[in-house]
Amino acid sequence: MQEFDHIEALWAKHTVDVKISADDMLKQAKKEVNGMRTKSLLNMGVMVLSAAAMVMLWLFYDVQTWTTHAGISIIIMAIAVYTIILYNNYSIISNSDFTVNPNEFISSLRLYQIKRLALYNKLYWFYAIALSLGTILYFVEILDHMSLWAQIIALTISFGWMIFCSTLVRKAVIKRDKERIALLIEKFERISGQFHEH
Repeated sequence: MQEFDHIEALWAKHTVDVKISADDMLKQAKKEVNGMRTKSLLNMGVMVLSAAAMVMLWLFYDVQTWTTHAGISIIIMAIAVYTIILYNNYSIISNSDFTVNPNEFISSLRLYQIKRLALYNKLYWFYAIALSLGTILYFVEILDHMSLWAQIIALTISFGWMIFCSTLVRKAVIKRDKERIALLIEKFERISGQFHEH
């Protein structure tokens, strides 16, 4: 009989541990979602600052050619469109709460994952092409005032950076985002299952 009491006590302790781990898992998952929200806000902030810097450059630099005006306009429009897309993605995960409606929240995470993949696949190329075109048009006037070596270095660094971001960085971000969001969805599904059991 003493062994049975001991087993029952262990079982009761195990049940409590499961409940605590579900609560801890919920706190951790919510913290990760808040981190994603914060990162999205920071990304949008950087985009707004970039657009503001281009506007300041446009206002205070004595632009002589139509190509520079066109280049800066294209860059600002590309940044604005990308910022709106980032905001739309942010609003998907900022408007729902797991504790209020778990199924709706998990659905919004799935939608967010799909939108993020679209952002880094199709929409990214629109952004990269628009930035490249804007930069080329902007550089027409700027490069005219530089020596041949300075022109080569400026073009190599600018387009090398864009190629680096479009290939290695983009692929790494896609992979990390996909895994992170998939793991979050899995966590919230497990948490939802555990809360339904209790």
